[in-house]
Amino acid sequence: MRWGLVGVLLAPSGPALGQPGRAPEGPPAFEVALEEAWITMPDGVRLAADLWRPKGTGAGGRFPVLLEYLPYRKMEGRGGRYPLYAYFVRRGYVVARVDIRGTGNGEGTLIPHEYSEIEQADGDAVIAWLARQPFSTGNVGMFGISWGGFNAIQMAMRRPPALKAIIAAHATDDLYQDDVHFIDGMMHVDSWEMSQDLANAMPGAPDYRIDDRYFAERFDTPPWMLTYKRQQRDGPFWDRASLKTRYDAIATPTLLIGGWYDGYRDAVPRILQHAKAPVKAIVGAWNHTFPNTPYPKPGFEWRHEAVRWFDQWLKGRPTGIMDEPRLAVYVRRWHPPGPYLEEAPGDWRFEEGWPIERIRDSVLFPDDDGRLSPAAPPASIQILRYLATTGVEAGGPVMWFGDVAPDQRPTDAFSRVFETAPLAEDLEILGLPRVLLQVAADVPQAHWFVRLNDVAPDGTVTLVAGAGQNGAHRRSAREPRPIEPGQPFPLDVEMHFTSWVFPKGHRLRLAVSNAQWPMIWPTPFPMTTSLHLGAGATRLFLPIVPPADRPKPRFLPIEPRIDSLPGYGSIDLGTTSGYGEISSVDRNPQTGSARVVATSTSASRFPWGEEHNTESITHEAHDDRPDSTIVRGEYSTTVTLKDRTLRWESRVVFRSDRESFYYTGVRRLSKDGVLLREKKWEQTIPRDHQ
Repeated sequence: MRWGLVGVLLAPSGPALGQPGRAPEGPPAFEVALEEAWITMPDGVRLAADLWRPKGTGAGGRFPVLLEYLPYRKMEGRGGRYPLYAYFVRRGYVVARVDIRGTGNGEGTLIPHEYSEIEQADGDAVIAWLARQPFSTGNVGMFGISWGGFNAIQMAMRRPPALKAIIAAHATDDLYQDDVHFIDGMMHVDSWEMSQDLANAMPGAPDYRIDDRYFAERFDTPPWMLTYKRQQRDGPFWDRASLKTRYDAIATPTLLIGGWYDGYRDAVPRILQHAKAPVKAIVGAWNHTFPNTPYPKPGFEWRHEAVRWFDQWLKGRPTGIMDEPRLAVYVRRWHPPGPYLEEAPGDWRFEEGWPIERIRDSVLFPDDDGRLSPAAPPASIQILRYLATTGVEAGGPVMWFGDVAPDQRPTDAFSRVFETAPLAEDLEILGLPRVLLQVAADVPQAHWFVRLNDVAPDGTVTLVAGAGQNGAHRRSAREPRPIEPGQPFPLDVEMHFTSWVFPKGHRLRLAVSNAQWPMIWPTPFPMTTSLHLGAGATRLFLPIVPPADRPKPRFLPIEPRIDSLPGYGSIDLGTTSGYGEISSVDRNPQTGSARVVATSTSASRFPWGEEHNTESITHEAHDDRPDSTIVRGEYSTTVTLKDRTLRWESRVVFRSDRESFYYTGVRRLSKDGVLLREKKWEQTIPRDHQ
């Protein structure tokens, strides 16, 4: 074990605001010190840890430990995480940030893929190590957003004795349907997949040691993307770390945080409903971010709620949090379409949990005249031509169902749409709208997409909810079967978790299509599909919420950001999402071809130098040749040090024909402009009902 005092970082501030009806939180009592440590695994590999510890009055005692366990390079992350960790340390916690094996400053060979058994077995050892340190009370909590939230849930499923509570923000219980590799069971090529493969190839900062061991353990390891894209159906590969297959595995008290503009929000109602452990949840309007740095607004001081949660379970201090209803939800009200939204209008309220008893499904039927009404129409059939390049407005390369979406009219123009009459009064929905389709296709492979939109009196169309369904998965995503051409079949499509208040005078619109490009990879055959209408055919189920007098959470306002960590700073913030965002959309209506480009640049300053990142992802598709779809990703990271400049580059081409997907990738490392290493991969991956 190696220890080293890095520095005293923060002095105590004034007391936090109290809240009526709650046990008051004590004033921040400690300064913050940062130490580095090595945690040795059973096989001798050492994981690198930052330990953010209380330094001040009474700091010689023992404290509960909060763990964030990530592959995202703790050294470079210190500046961004400093305000988060300092908040907890000031209130009597140790925070441990640990680099996963083979990433950041950790030793060993890069893990074979995310959430592997290696990562989780190491996690067991890390938790046990933290529990037995002299600064620890023996009680450990886990928290995190995205990957950190995922593995908090997964480690809780393993039930290590010292793990007493977790907070999982923007994480899921279903790795296959919800994560970035296959959305709703359909092929999605995500910017994160390609950019993370490049980040995995970098050695630890600030030394950036380049030697034979580094090349063998990191640079030369195969891209994770190759593993994911071979797992095109649900099954054991995804089950290994998915809570959805065994909710009884988790007994650890769990606080969930979700956002209406984030892709992982569906896990919130499922875990609330099915987990046997104590579970509470907060769902707000933000996207993939912590609620104290929200986009869009409003946010709140979630760190205060986190302290209440961990005080309850790790310190045995009654905070009143378990006396409050299990679900705090921000109910969205209408706003115009994006793509940018500064603040989402709406109101907070508490609900007792999930499902909410007073919610009732209202059934609406589409008819031949484009109406959507409670009356079942006569039987009829609507025909829809498949245009593979439609859907940019409802979900671009980095957009999932739920992101702040542009006006839906361009995508609706190539969909079958059905509308209600103008509403006579406001109408609130909360839950997962569902569409039971009766469909047929003239080819063996097709996808269907449904979107629920709000049509304002001025004609603008805002996306409220949506989802897709792989037609080959109509019976099972584990055992897909080709569609029998020309034979109608039912398709049950559950839209993603949403809340919305449709204002008086607005219309509800249901849109049905067969493409959601470039978010979802096109199916390979030109085709027409049919949508069957009538009493026993296609219909929409809306989760209507009657008005009720419900209590409101009393969240604290966001604390002003504390001073930044010396030596760390942002030179170029990049895009709002942190990934490439659409910079151009080019269509040729004569040829039916389309091209979407998303780009991003960012730059950061560290005590040892600067890092500059570039990203470009280009999607190309053709309406008449949907099998010939292609994505090109180009990424670079340049690190400028006092004695040298290192540049990592990655270029990936992922394309398809009717039978297969084709991966071509190259990874390069240059020093001062001279190529040091190049590694290439080429693989053919058969299409498995995608």
